[in-house]
Amino acid sequence: MQRPPSDADWMAATIALARRGRSASAPNPNVGCMIVKDGRVVARGWTRPGGRPHAEAVALAAAGDAARGATAYVSLEPCAHASPRGPCCTDLLVAAGIARVVIATRDPDPRTDGAGIARLGAAGIEVETGLLEADARTAMAPWWTRQGEWRPFVTLKLATSLDGCIAMADGSSRWITGERARAHGHLERAGHQAILVGRGTLAADAPTLDVRLPGLEDRSPKRLVLTSGSAPVGWTAVASPAAVEGVDSLLVEGGAGAASAFLAADRVDRLLLYRAPILIGGGKPALGDIGLADLADAHGRWRLADTRLLGSDRLDVYERIRII
Repeated sequence: MQRPPSDADWMAATIALARRGRSASAPNPNVGCMIVKDGRVVARGWTRPGGRPHAEAVALAAAGDAARGATAYVSLEPCAHASPRGPCCTDLLVAAGIARVVIATRDPDPRTDGAGIARLGAAGIEVETGLLEADARTAMAPWWTRQGEWRPFVTLKLATSLDGCIAMADGSSRWITGERARAHGHLERAGHQAILVGRGTLAADAPTLDVRLPGLEDRSPKRLVLTSGSAPVGWTAVASPAAVEGVDSLLVEGGAGAASAFLAADRVDRLLLYRAPILIGGGKPALGDIGLADLADAHGRWRLADTRLLGSDRLDVYERIRII
């Protein structure tokens, strides 16, 4: 006999909802909310583009009267502060008659931090916190990085041969990986607010860096070029990895120079390594000097977070290990 879903199961589904709003919800966090009653889902919601309406407001509007006596699962503590852009989610949950709220992680915003939980408890609502907290923070990594470190969350994409080359010696690189890997790369583009290449890549390839997946064309990110000079129309020049501003998430996609610069500055939080089952030999390496003085310093920096096959290509996803 199949066991009924647990709180952890419902929260995992809620966090998956939160990922749908990633990058599009900025400047607000991408939050998921699921309302469950008598073992079944009453309504779902996630933060809408531009940050409003919030996930809780979306789910409660869909639930209507069915929300009374239900449990709400939310990936982030419901907001407790008034805003001209929309209602306070804590008050909405109270007014809807929600009986129980399960929260993955507290909101670090000082206007809400703990206040939302306290207000729910004062209204007689049972509150539980900390369920799958690490997973929720990972799903909101761009917003969380901006909140805590005042910089964008950076993903570095490398598409290489088995011997670590990103192009032939003459610079030709289309295509190292296959169609499925390239489609996954476009999905990654859609999940970032900005995308960056080096000046050399821009000059040699004239990349469009748009999203070419049906239904996601409007999610094409802002285009940046790493250069000490000016940028062409439609592009923004940034002089260094530390100079990227105004976005929560950045995908570094092109050029060994740009990749090396971000790694040397320790500005890479996530690494996408696409490897095709080919050998080039004598081609252009994926990286240049990243400032490594001792081989021992290279160890213990990266954790394998995911691995999968995309057609004949392999994708390994690594996350930067940071000591807090």
